[in-house]
Amino acid sequence: MKFFKLLLLPLCMTFFASAFAADKADDAVTIVDKGLAYLQKNGKEALIKEVNNRNPIFIKGDVYLALRALDGTTLAHPINPRVIGKNMIILPDADGKFYRKEIVEIAKSKGKGWVDYRYNNPDSKELENKATYFVRSGDVILEAGIYKGK
Repeated sequence: MKFFKLLLLPLCMTFFASAFAADKADDAVTIVDKGLAYLQKNGKEALIKEVNNRNPIFIKGDVYLALRALDGTTLAHPINPRVIGKNMIILPDADGKFYRKEIVEIAKSKGKGWVDYRYNNPDSKELENKATYFVRSGDVILEAGIYKGK
């Protein structure tokens, strides 16, 4: 019986971890959709202000809305205000991937998508897999990222 329990434990952990990741992916899509609705109703400047003011409708746990211009410049970021106004498109992730450039290119060509990369998680203080969901609306890209663990 102990052997069966030991065999079942990793399977359960995998199931719950993937279910948790799916919830977070849904959270990213939902937050971006909320941002799009707000943008359409109130305009870009109003959305930038609300995101930078950390409006809780655009934050769920460690998933939050950020905005980027089509040239890669960060327009709004509720967690790290030091990046607002900066273009970090030429900075790679820990593995050398230019994920910000990829987000901008896909947003321009397809309008929306997901990009995977590796990033330091400020909560765990460890390098983790991360994915960002994004949608282009006019001259702005709305983004929400999720950490997926090691």
